[in-house]
Amino acid sequence: MTGRVVVIGDALIDEIRDEAGVREFVGGAGLNVAVGLSRLGVPASLIAMVGDDDAGEQIRAFLDEHDVDLLASPAEHGSSRAVSTRSPQGEPVYVFNEAAQNRRVAYGDAERVAIADAPMVVVSCFPFDDAQQTDLLIEATASASTPLAIDPNPRSGMLRDRAEFVRGFEKAASGALLVKVGEDDAQLLYGTPLDELRTKLGGLGVGAVLATYGAGGAAIDAGETTVSRGISDLPGRIVDTMGGGDAVLATTAALVRDRLPADAEEWDAVLSRAMDVAAATCRHEGALLRTPE
Repeated sequence: MTGRVVVIGDALIDEIRDEAGVREFVGGAGLNVAVGLSRLGVPASLIAMVGDDDAGEQIRAFLDEHDVDLLASPAEHGSSRAVSTRSPQGEPVYVFNEAAQNRRVAYGDAERVAIADAPMVVVSCFPFDDAQQTDLLIEATASASTPLAIDPNPRSGMLRDRAEFVRGFEKAASGALLVKVGEDDAQLLYGTPLDELRTKLGGLGVGAVLATYGAGGAAIDAGETTVSRGISDLPGRIVDTMGGGDAVLATTAALVRDRLPADAEEWDAVLSRAMDVAAATCRHEGALLRTPE
């Protein structure tokens, strides 16, 4: 494959409110991963809903700046926005506008060509509780036989039907090349510890499960191989954890898009690099991927 990695997910404006005031960043998990891939030297395209409004202009300009091709789906309610405040632990707490809660992705000729040409499709923050959207995603990717990486990335403020989201996610994840899940995902969707979800996903025929534990580090299960890493110790203090998970996914996808590692040593190198990039990202405000270099 010679095309760009295709990311399918969300694009929005993150409005951060705290004691320092109000600041805006272009964001969204899908957008963060697409931009992260590009910053890692991997050409990327983003399929996401973006409105024809001021916020949409900001999003388009940001993607142009980072050389990410946008295939924009129609936005009936305009562009998505997330208003973020901070918990005492520094974690973001989100309130989403109507557009974000009703996000949809359309698959026209341009989108299908991009998917068919891609070495990998990465899905993040997708409305799996919309059965029609899930079926369209599966049909568009399966018909192209494109390897799939999925991060369910559920947000309580956008989750309409938890049981349907789980059904849609598992339907799409069955046989996927890579699935990333976090502790919060396991609790929100399944009410179980992440370790139990790792085992369940392995039973769905997932090639590799990337499990993130926040301050507890991360692990990868690939068949009989399991590797784990703690958080990387880099100079400087942690400023913002917003983009940490997206940085882990973007880095891992960049390193395994051609093939999955063959042994524990190769997997350990992938996870080590992903944790280094996540640590660098968390030392800056906003979700823009950063590298230790």
